[in-house]
Amino acid sequence: MGPARVRVVIADDQRLFAEALEAILSTDGRICVVGRAENGQGALEMAREHQPDIVLMDIAMPVMDGIEATRAIREEVPGTRVIVLTGSAANIDVSRARSAGAAAYVTKDQIAGDLVRAILEAAAA
Repeated sequence: MGPARVRVVIADDQRLFAEALEAILSTDGRICVVGRAENGQGALEMAREHQPDIVLMDIAMPVMDGIEATRAIREEVPGTRVIVLTGSAANIDVSRARSAGAAAYVTKDQIAGDLVRAILEAAAA
């Protein structure tokens, strides 16, 4: 039996993007997507239920935004790392994500080159 796969929850309110991201990640044998959430509250519930290694978190979502959800996950499920995955590269968003406890910040235009590496590095930390 090989090494354990990194368990990931995807939190993004854009369903097609989340589905595409899951399809991309499922091609890497080191990663297993265990759930998807459409808002920050759902991400928190998924983190509680599945205890994933990583939550990929969008910032701008309904019900509970990604920053608030990141903070809550880091407090309630401390073994789970959060990688903020968003369309915004604004310094204020990066700063807010880091202060909430995000392990990494990846913009959606960096997915092809950086996302798998960021997931594996955050899971190993």
